Amino acid sequence: MPETDVDVIVVGAGPTGLMLATELCLAGARPLVLERRPELRDTPKAGGLGGQILELLRYRGLLERLRAVSDAPHPAPRFPFGGVQVDLTRLAAPPLHAIGLPQPRLERFLDEHACESGVEIRRGRVLTAASQDVDLVTARVQGPDGPEHVTARYLVGCDGSRSTVRDLTGIAFPGTTYPEVNRLARVTLPDSVRSFANGDVEIPGVGRIGVGFTRTERGTFGFGGVTAGVMFATTVEEESVEYDDDEPMTLTEFQQSVHRVLGADLPMGEAFRLSRWQFQARQADRYRDGRILLAGDAAHLLPATGAALNLGMLDAVNLAWKLAADIRGGAPSGLLDTYETERRYAGERALLQTRAQVALRRGTDPAAEALREVVQELLADDQPARRLGALIAGADLRYPSSDPHPLTGTFVTDLTLQTGQGTTSVAALLHRARPILLVLADRADLREAAAGWLDRVDIRTAGTEQRPTDALLIRPDGHIAWAA
Repeated sequence: MPETDVDVIVVGAGPTGLMLATELCLAGARPLVLERRPELRDTPKAGGLGGQILELLRYRGLLERLRAVSDAPHPAPRFPFGGVQVDLTRLAAPPLHAIGLPQPRLERFLDEHACESGVEIRRGRVLTAASQDVDLVTARVQGPDGPEHVTARYLVGCDGSRSTVRDLTGIAFPGTTYPEVNRLARVTLPDSVRSFANGDVEIPGVGRIGVGFTRTERGTFGFGGVTAGVMFATTVEEESVEYDDDEPMTLTEFQQSVHRVLGADLPMGEAFRLSRWQFQARQADRYRDGRILLAGDAAHLLPATGAALNLGMLDAVNLAWKLAADIRGGAPSGLLDTYETERRYAGERALLQTRAQVALRRGTDPAAEALREVVQELLADDQPARRLGALIAGADLRYPSSDPHPLTGTFVTDLTLQTGQGTTSVAALLHRARPILLVLADRADLREAAAGWLDRVDIRTAGTEQRPTDALLIRPDGHIAWAA
């Protein structure tokens, strides 16, 4: 195998790219991140992080550090879903949680953690060409000091919806672009806007408006109540304009949108967050072309909020250990191919629930209103609410497997473990992102069978209450590869 400059070139220093690079370092690979922007992003896109990625970050020992970065109060588990509300507050263990965290702050956190882990990030680098042969990939890059060439075993495009990597590789990106322009603002309200104990507000010239969504002939206005004089509000309008993602929205633009939808002005004070986006539902027709792969928004776009970062960062966690195993040698045949099999399936599940949200929210006639009302009634029961919450989070995901054991392919539960060294947990064992054979029963045959894996798998013997099975082979991404 010829020498290369690095093991993996990661194109894009957004959350997916930074997560991938950090996980590669944990697995012993040498990544290089190339980012076209010269500085960290200031324009907010996502305003928070939620879903199964939070549990994975807890398993890496990072969740409390991430919570400390957020200055927003911990939000109650109550989420919009296509014009209805999924209220999980009554559940003892909700399957879906979120952290209020503007994306620039999330990226700064991930950037710092990546650098602590030994990741090299080169900013102001634009990928201009990529070629590959049977052994390596060569990236041609335009940097501040002129053209550069970098070689690697693999290249991964984490460069967003308008992916240069995807275009250079010729991977099709079929799907649908929806005409709605969505705007969101977190703003203070002056005393002239009266708020009520149940969250309703009275807007001059409009009257009293309830929490949730107000639909007019010109669009939709929605808000989630007023807390300490601050409102989260959204508008949705159909427009023929295509906006640049890097062009920030102003408070004036949001105020004008509210006026068009409601036909009156909503007085606003200071803006803490302003963002704008347009929805697409797309999935790349393949996630891999030889030694070039796609992850995150380069591989899929979802037509609803709150799911893209979760899906993209979990792509990264799934891919990193497989790339590292292939680079080290000794990986099972076809291991890297399972990245596309598993994450395409995850993407299809995410598209399923976000396209369902499109169908729920777009209708304006009495039949559509009736559909939303029926769905809202169903979600008043615990079982439908829990199931839908798990679908949104990706917590219900079971990767396809030929193993009939019901735990194989699922995300491992965080068991409390009793060992010879004291009490620990599954989450603590996964901090280092190592594969683990967790033996929960006194079966020497399992330990003996795994003795030849010691260079690749950590073997742990422990006891636990309500033992789910005798042994679990846990992958670095937290999913169960095998159970006995």
